[in-house]
Amino acid sequence: MTDHSGGGSLFKSQKFTDWPTVKEALIAKEIGAVFILAPMAMQLVHDGVPVKVCYLGHRDGTAIMVGKDSDIHDFGDLAGRICAIPSRYANQNLLMHRMMKEWGMPYGSIELREVPPPEHPTALLAGSIDAYIVGEPFAAKAEVDGFGRVLYHTKDIWPEFISCVLVVRDDLIANERALVQELIDGIAKSGKWLDEDQAHRMDAAEMAAEHYYFQPPELLKFVLSKPVDRVKYTNLAPLKADFDEIMNLAVEIGVLPDTIAFEEYTDDSFVKPLDELDWEMDHLPRTRIGEAGGTE
Repeated sequence: MTDHSGGGSLFKSQKFTDWPTVKEALIAKEIGAVFILAPMAMQLVHDGVPVKVCYLGHRDGTAIMVGKDSDIHDFGDLAGRICAIPSRYANQNLLMHRMMKEWGMPYGSIELREVPPPEHPTALLAGSIDAYIVGEPFAAKAEVDGFGRVLYHTKDIWPEFISCVLVVRDDLIANERALVQELIDGIAKSGKWLDEDQAHRMDAAEMAAEHYYFQPPELLKFVLSKPVDRVKYTNLAPLKADFDEIMNLAVEIGVLPDTIAFEEYTDDSFVKPLDELDWEMDHLPRTRIGEAGGTE
């Protein structure tokens, strides 16, 4: 699973483009851990897949986008319109229902259409949808390319929004705790490094654009700076209050069949305070074990 060097373990990554393949890869033990949608992680455990949520991928980093010249100026204006979502198992779907409730709108007021995240901007440009809600960098792409604008950042309507979470197989947790700890410590350290200095974010954008996202570095730099708190990489411990709200809303709208106890699908034993982690970039895991669908 890993190669070792003087700088620690090299975690091999694998990119997935659809969620069913991720589930099958976990079941087949082809991957030990993966970043997936939070409600989907709950569904996996409900379906008997032996995994636990151990950490978060980031906070916020999602926006509701509309056309630059659209007559949609607040959430109420989305009534009767078509809005793309990444998946019914995405927290973006839950957020749209949460907002409809807050605005006193029936849940069917907005047509929510599942569209793969990379296709959201092109669908908006083509006029086949009126709005979309997705994780970065696909939200910013319409803005950077000049045909879209932000209706809401999630940081302003659901502060500390959770999108993707790190799930780890139970057998890996049981048999390779030190390896899992190294991975999570590395994610935590790199998140602290990103959030403590804007220059670090620009360096990260250059590296991620070339090696992971295959997107223009200018787009990722925009995501990491306009505004600087558009996406955050600290405060990544899985907290019961956050997940209880997600769970209850997912059950209410029929995404999940029933509730599961927080302890059944999470393992927060690997979380450490950031000030207890020694900061040495050379000793960070070189990459993540697996990722699905870009940021989402």
